[in-house]
Amino acid sequence: MAETEHGTARQAGLLQPVVAGMLAAVVGFASSFAVVLQGFAAVGATPAQAASGLLALCVVQGPLAALLSWRWRMPIITAWSTPGAALLVATGMPEGGFPVAVGAFLLAALLIVLAGLWRPFGRAVAAIPPSLANAMLAGVLLDICLAPMRAVGTMPLLALPVVLAWALAWRFARLYAVPLAVAVAAAVILLATPLPGEALSDILPRPEWVAPRFTAGAAIGIALPLFLVTMASQNVPGLAVLNANGYRPAPGPIFTATGLASALIAPFGAHSLNLAAITAALCAGRDAHPDPARRWVAAVAGGLAYVALGLGAGFAVAFIAASPPLLIQAVAGLALLGALSGALHSALAREAERIPAILTFVTAASGLGFLGIGAAFWGLLAGGALLLLERGRR
Repeated sequence: MAETEHGTARQAGLLQPVVAGMLAAVVGFASSFAVVLQGFAAVGATPAQAASGLLALCVVQGPLAALLSWRWRMPIITAWSTPGAALLVATGMPEGGFPVAVGAFLLAALLIVLAGLWRPFGRAVAAIPPSLANAMLAGVLLDICLAPMRAVGTMPLLALPVVLAWALAWRFARLYAVPLAVAVAAAVILLATPLPGEALSDILPRPEWVAPRFTAGAAIGIALPLFLVTMASQNVPGLAVLNANGYRPAPGPIFTATGLASALIAPFGAHSLNLAAITAALCAGRDAHPDPARRWVAAVAGGLAYVALGLGAGFAVAFIAASPPLLIQAVAGLALLGALSGALHSALAREAERIPAILTFVTAASGLGFLGIGAAFWGLLAGGALLLLERGRR
C-alpha cells in the first residue's frame, strides 16, 4: 500500500511540471504568433515564407530549450523575439525585399553569438543605458499598440468583442487574456467574414530556403536594432526571471547557443531566438514543481510541445492571410501592451535620463527613414548623443 502511494506521488510529481511546460508553450504561441507573422509580412515575406519562418522557430526553439534544460538541469525556456517581430512591423520592407531582411536576421544572430563568446563585446552591449534601449523598444511598439483602437474605430462590430474579451480576461485571468482574444477574434472572423475554401486547401508548412542578401542599410537599420531589442527586452529579463527563482546559469553559453540556433534558421525566414521571460516564469516558479531541482522537466515538456505547435504554422498563416488585416493587427497590439508598459516604465525610471529617453522614444516612434536606415537606430543614436551631451555638461 505504501509503495502504491509512493508511486502515485512520483507520477503526480512528474505530471505537474509536464502540464506547466505544455501550458507555457500554448500560452507563448497563442499570445504572439500573430505578431511574428505580421513582422515577416511587413519585411516582404510571402505566406509560404512566413509559414516556413514560424515552423523553423518552433521546431528549433523547442529542442533547444529541452537540450539546455537537460544539460544544466534548469528550466531554460527559449522563445522567439516578440519585440523583434514588432520591430520588423515598424521597419517595413527593406530595399531588396525579404532576402535582405533574412541577411539582417543572420547578422543579428552572429552578433548574439559574439556577445556570448567575447566578453568585452558583451560588456559593451550591457553598457548601453537601459533607459535608451527600453525607450527604443517603446517607440517601436507604439504604432502596433494603437491598432486595437484603430480597429474599434474602423470596424467596431468586429473589434469590440475582441477588446472586451481581452479586458475581462485581463481582469480575472491575465495569463489567458491574449489567448482568449485570439480565440474570440477567430470566432468573429469565421462568423462575419467566411474564409474562402481555397484559403485552407494547403496548410502543411514546408521549409523554404531564402538566400540571404547583405546591405549596409539593413545591417544598421534591421540587424543592429534587432540584436539590441532581443538582448535588452528578452535575454536580460529572461536571466532575471531565472535568477529570481534561484537559478544562476552562465549567460555566455546560452547567448552562444541561441545565436547559433538563430543563424541556423535565418535562411528559412526566421528571426531571432532568445531566452523567454513571461513563459519562463511558468516553468521556473513553484507552480511548475515544489522542488526547484525538478522544474527543468517543465522546460523539456514545453520545448517538445512547441514542435507540435509548429506543425500548425501553415494553418495560422493561411487563416491570418484570409482575415481582415486591421483585426489581426489589433490582436497583435493587445499582445504587446504589457511589453509597451514595461518598456516605458524602465525608460523613464531615472530622472536624469528622461529627456534623452523621450527623444529616443519619439524618434523611434516617428517612422523616420534616412539613408535607408529605419527609425529605431536613429532613435537610439539621437538619445545617446543627447545623453552624452548632458553628461559632458555635468
